[in-house]
Amino acid sequence: MGRQICCLSARDENTLRFTEIKLNGAFIIEMERTQDERGFFARAWDGDVFKQHGLNPKIVQCNVSFNKRKGTLRGLHYQDAPYQEAKLVRCISGKAYEVLLDLRPESTTYKQWQAVELSQNDYKLLYVPEGFALGFQTMEDNTELFYQMSEKYAPESSCGIRYDDPSFNIIWPLEVQVISKRDTSFELFKD
Repeated sequence: MGRQICCLSARDENTLRFTEIKLNGAFIIEMERTQDERGFFARAWDGDVFKQHGLNPKIVQCNVSFNKRKGTLRGLHYQDAPYQEAKLVRCISGKAYEVLLDLRPESTTYKQWQAVELSQNDYKLLYVPEGFALGFQTMEDNTELFYQMSEKYAPESSCGIRYDDPSFNIIWPLEVQVISKRDTSFELFKD
C-alpha cells in the first residue's frame, strides 16, 4: 500500500467570505488570497463551506461566455422546474454588469432585481440561487465569464425574461450594442 502524506495547517488560510445581497439567497463571495512573491493562491469553491452557508454545493456543469464587444447583453435566462439551477459566476476577463431577478413567488424579494458588477480584478464570485433569472451586459470589450451550474442545460426548461420588460424596469448602464434574436423575442412577464 502506498504511503499517504497529508499536510494540514492550524489555520485555514484560504477561506471564502459570504455577503448576502438584498435579494434573499443571493451572495457575493470573496476569495481570501494568500500572496507571496509568486502571486497568490485562493480557494474559489468548497462544497462543505457552501453547505454550511445554506447554499447548493452541487456542480454538474461549467460554462464560459466570451463576449467581443462592450455593450453586449445576454439574458435574462433561467431554467424552469424540474431543472432549476443555482449558478456561481466569476468574471475572468473584462468587466460585466450582472442582473439578478428573483422569480420565486414565495420569496419576500419576488420580482425584485439587483445589479452586481464583476471584473477580472476583483476576484469576486456571484452566487445565484435556483428560481432566479440572470443576465448581464459587458462593460468592456473581450469580457469573459465562467459559470458553475448545479444542473445541466435542459433545452425544454430553458426560459427567459426580456431585458427591457416594463414589469421590472431594469436599468442597464450602456446602450445595447449586441443582443441575440432569442433574447429580444421573450414574451413580457405574466404573474
